[in-house]
Amino acid sequence: MNWRIVLGFGLLLAALASGWSAWRHRAAATPASVVESRTDFVLGDFEIVALDKDGKESITLRAPSMERNRADQTSTITRPLFLMPDADGQHWQLRADTGWVSAKGEQLRLRGNVAGDSPRDGKTPPTTFRTSRLDVFPERDLARTSARVTMTRPGLQQTGTGFRANLKTRQYSLLSQVKTRYEPNVARQAR
Repeated sequence: MNWRIVLGFGLLLAALASGWSAWRHRAAATPASVVESRTDFVLGDFEIVALDKDGKESITLRAPSMERNRADQTSTITRPLFLMPDADGQHWQLRADTGWVSAKGEQLRLRGNVAGDSPRDGKTPPTTFRTSRLDVFPERDLARTSARVTMTRPGLQQTGTGFRANLKTRQYSLLSQVKTRYEPNVARQAR
């Protein structure tokens, strides 16, 4: 047997083995696909002051955590505190377990243990409301919900289903199943 034939046959086997090995391991050699993050950014322990078209404070947000979704540019917030100025520049305080803000900031959604407290300016009796969810439209100074709401003022407690409030004028409406409890002595003591 000719040594050239043996050497050629050996080289052919080596080429086939290396080709098969390269083919078999090609998937491992390609880089792993990059998983695109759904979050643009994350803020921690922050305060944001948003201004209206005239450069005046529209709303202030304080929270321990906020994440913005890359796909739709909405933000989710943990334990938000929104401060919304009324016509006199005094602030309504809106708190919740979680919050959501639309991409352009025209809508806020507060969910879980929602608490709203009127400004403590001494001109009007302090007003609070509690509910499980609330939608707020800052540009329209509107807050609303279809959930059960409890409102209190000194000497007055109201409960109902559905709620609308104008945060600039401090006018509110309970929409259905309204019950009112008035205690005149408590109202007099608060003055």
